[in-house]
Amino acid sequence: MKKRKSVMIRKEEIEHIGWLARLKLSEEEKELFERQLSSILDYFAVLDELDTEDVEPTYHVIGIKNVVREDGSKEALSKSEVLRNAPKKEKGYFKSPRML
Repeated sequence: MKKRKSVMIRKEEIEHIGWLARLKLSEEEKELFERQLSSILDYFAVLDELDTEDVEPTYHVIGIKNVVREDGSKEALSKSEVLRNAPKKEKGYFKSPRML
């Protein structure tokens, strides 16, 4: 078995990912994420070595069944029912702050 080259993610890449996510990362967090993300990428390299020639592509590893009820029409709520829990209402409508 040939030796696999380790994948290393650079500190600059961690900083860029943090910037994209709008996260302020400490130096300790940057070092931690460098190790963790490099480890994840190393594992992907292991998976890349697997022979998947005869494996059927799948989108889900388990059978998925829709558990949501069927859509159906029913009687609409009355205006008074709709407005019953509104924090503010005026003349039969929801009242909201002005947007300028």
